Amino acid sequence: MTNIGRIRTVVLGSSRVGKSAVTVRYLTKRYIGEYSSNTDLLYRHDVTFDSVLTEVEILDTCKYSTTCLYDHIRWADAFVIVYSVVDLSSFNEAQYLLDELSKHKLPSYFATLLLGNKRDLDHSRTVAVDAGQELSLRFGCQFYEVSAAENFAGVSLAFHSLLRETRAVQLLRGLPIRRKLGVNSVSKVLGTIFGKNSSKRDRKKRPSLSI
Repeated sequence: MTNIGRIRTVVLGSSRVGKSAVTVRYLTKRYIGEYSSNTDLLYRHDVTFDSVLTEVEILDTCKYSTTCLYDHIRWADAFVIVYSVVDLSSFNEAQYLLDELSKHKLPSYFATLLLGNKRDLDHSRTVAVDAGQELSLRFGCQFYEVSAAENFAGVSLAFHSLLRETRAVQLLRGLPIRRKLGVNSVSKVLGTIFGKNSSKRDRKKRPSLSI
């Protein structure tokens, strides 16, 4: 078994969208309905997939200011942007966060997951599945809709898909070819692997699932 090191992941989003719920669901398989914290929580977790052991650090943020958001961006290798499908304002906040990521971090240096939570409340939905898919296409990131309350499998699938992409980003960053090709060419290589190509038809091949 190979150990490639550490992946640092930040979970961001508005309050009451279920950031802690999806994080704890992924780490423990348990669901916590009511969760209140006045501070960020850092979890460490060893995960094995594709015969590779990886140490994952997950920072569950309670709230953020502009300053600490930029600190998170500099610290992390991967980002989970959570919104609630029954809260349109949280979706607008997710769009803002994705925009800030694109402004302050080179695309070929990180991976992002747009995660719509509370799918079990479909009867109260205010954010359509198509809206999430279109936003993910705009920013070239993965997109999943899940219910942390009802389904561990969907949350686990979404996190593992993000971690696999992040691992590929780290491996490509370490290749000697990177120094010859430059950042833009490395980004194209990642696009070939994960569907981040310029055409809409190819971008639709990005992982996208409502589960």
